[in-house]
This record gives sequence, C-alpha cells and structure tokens, in this order.
Amino acid sequence: MTIADTFAERVCTPDEAAGLIQSHMHVFLSGNCAVPRQVLSALVARAPQLEGVEIVQVLTIGNADYVAPEMAGHLRVNTLFISDDVRGAVNAGRADFTPCFLSEIPDLFTSGRLPIDVALVQVSPPDDHGFCSFGVEVGVTKPAAEAARLVIAEINPHMPRTLGDSFIHVSHLDVMVPVNYPLPELHMGASDPVTDQIAEHVAGLIGDGATLQTGIGAIPDAVLRRLTDRRHLGIHTELFSDGVVDLVQRGVITGARKSLHRGKIIAGFVMGTQALYDFVHDNAIVELHPTNYVNDPFVIAQNDHMVAINSAIEVDLTGQVCADSIGPRLYSGVGGQADFIYGAARSAGGLPIIALPSTTRPKNGQAPISRITAMLKCGAGVTTTRNHVRFIVTEHGVAELYGKTIAQRAQALINIAAPEQRAELVSQARQLNYL
Repeated sequence: MTIADTFAERVCTPDEAAGLIQSHMHVFLSGNCAVPRQVLSALVARAPQLEGVEIVQVLTIGNADYVAPEMAGHLRVNTLFISDDVRGAVNAGRADFTPCFLSEIPDLFTSGRLPIDVALVQVSPPDDHGFCSFGVEVGVTKPAAEAARLVIAEINPHMPRTLGDSFIHVSHLDVMVPVNYPLPELHMGASDPVTDQIAEHVAGLIGDGATLQTGIGAIPDAVLRRLTDRRHLGIHTELFSDGVVDLVQRGVITGARKSLHRGKIIAGFVMGTQALYDFVHDNAIVELHPTNYVNDPFVIAQNDHMVAINSAIEVDLTGQVCADSIGPRLYSGVGGQADFIYGAARSAGGLPIIALPSTTRPKNGQAPISRITAMLKCGAGVTTTRNHVRFIVTEHGVAELYGKTIAQRAQALINIAAPEQRAELVSQARQLNYL
C-alpha cells in the first residue's frame, strides 16, 4: 500500500474521529500550541454521550471548555502541569493533578503506569517518505503517541516540520483528520523596571560559550535581550521562544562551543509567534526530542557551562524554593525546574539560577508582600530543595547559597530582599535561631 493509499484510507472528519472515543477511555491531549482543536471540539460536543473519559495533558493553550462544570461525569482532566486554563477546575476539584518531573512523563506513558488508550495529536503533512513531524510539541506528545493503542492525528499544513527525534510515520496514525488553521501565538513578555534589573543581574553571570535553558516569560526574555554582546552561546532547554531566534540571527547563538550536540539547538517544544514557527520549520540547527532525553539531568550535565534559569513563587531563608503552589492552592507544577537545576549543578562550570521579584506586585493599594520569606506558606510545595539550590536572584542582587550555612544563607537572602522587608526578616530569622 502506498503512502497516498494509507492516507486516503484513514482520513475522516473531526466528528468521526471523536466518535471512536468511548466511555472510560484514557485520552492523551497534545498540548502547548499544538492542541488538536477541531477533534477536541467534536469530543466536547460528544461528551454528553460519554461517561468517565479521562483527558491526560500537560500544558494547553486555547479554549478549555472541556473542563467546564457541565463536563462533570463525562470528561475529566488529569493534568501533569497546571496551566491557566485548567487551574480553576483543579482547585475546584473538577480536575485532577498528577505531580511529576517533566523528564519522567514519557516513562509514565510507556510503562503503562499512566495508561493511554487514545492519543489526540497534531502533526505536519507527511513528507515524500510518509513521515509527519510533531512540530512545535515533541517532548511528551511523541512518547504518548508511541504508547497509545489508537492515534488520532490532525494533519495541519501550518504545523512546522521540526527535525530531531520528532517524527511519526503515517502507517502509525490510525486516523487522520485534515485541518487548516494557524497555530496560536504567544508574544514575548512585557518588561518593567523590576524585571529589567533582575535580568541585568542574571545576564551578568553568563559568559561566552555558555549553554542556556530559558523558558517563556518576562524574565527569560529580558535576559536574552541583554546577551547581544556574548559569543558562541548554545541552547539546551525544554522550550524556547522568539528571543532565541533574535540571538541566532545576530550570530550570538551558534552552539559552536557546546560539549553536547555542538552547533544544535536542543529542545522539547517551542512556543511563540509565527516568526518562530517559520524559523524552526525544516531548520537543521534545531532538534526537538522527547523530554526523557532533553530533561534528563544526566544529559543536561553533559553540557559544560550549563546555565539554567527558572523562577519561583517564594523562597525561604534556608533556600527552599516553592514554584508550584501558593500555600495549599495548586498553581502550576514542577515542570522541568528540578531537572535543569540538578543538571546545571552537575555541569562543569554550570549555573543553576532561580530568579524572582523580591515582592509580590501590589494590587488595589495593598502593601507588597515579600517573596523572600522566613518560612514557606503553610501547605506550600518544595519544588527545589535547599540541598539543590545555588543562586537566587532578585532585582536587589545575587545570593550564592551553595556550601553556605543556614546563617549565611539567611543573611544572603535578606540582603536581596526588598529593603523595607529586611528588618522584619532579620527579626524572624533570629526567632528561628537562623541568625
């Protein structure tokens, strides 16, 4: 059977594809900017006919009516990272959250510990040899598709053909749904004086030849904008956005000094604008791989001078980092923070960095609250332990904690807290016998 015959035989409509999903199935939903929107919409329309369908996902962008209250009993999300669109449902008890490292998600699927009956994915059109690319989301989607009993794929000409360990053959796609819509776009984070000062401090730690892990958001974007005078930077990261493209075009990011995958940008997924999607399309400098490779701390550590830049909600005076909850209220997830913090710590010349504003931003005239705290809020999760933490950065400076006593850590963190909060933090540290 030819590729064209396979394609023609397995093509169907979104409604027909959704009709293959039965009650009590476990359905993986491809995420980030690769959500298969038309089949998902058809599944939502079909939901009243179903019972107990579990939708397994990581982070999704776009409409999330599949977690609406009226979906109760029909569709229930089990998310491995809490994004904005499902946060309310998780905290209301209408959706589930499974804590895990991003590096370990593929094994949850392939081992059957988290079973996948159906994978809903979005891919590029097949090439002359019948291979489709998972495009902008390879990290957890490819392992899920390989583990699923049934693969339903939207074939979208707007999906870029990314290279690396990023392909699936049409013979492994059980159902193909032709679609034609642009991918959602995420624009670079807006800057402000606090973000700019944090970025200045972080950028000051990064030398020529470093390999970077950067995410999407105001702080990583601001850091990248301050690296235009560096030479031969590399990228090994779970995701990247438009800021990386600018530095490649300026000749700053070349990967020429990378000790692993020299000359290549390695990632699990990308999120950004159409300019980013155009850049990664069929671009040999970019390789996307599953997260059990990209986020493996022992792979990350093979990059000399690995710089991992992550954020946090709060940090206590012993160095414990909370990035996934506000007290007991679940907010996001560990994602790749622990993977990259540990990997960078094991790298020769590596820099594991946690960067955050020193206070919450005031709202409705309320006084700022320090994000450098004597103790984490009751119920807060520890994303990065005090044993793994090395550098904490705020707009007020850099605290290097590795090899420091509790007293030394407490003082270093107080020194980068908001000036108006320091006296109270000193008092609390003394009450705890830290100082």
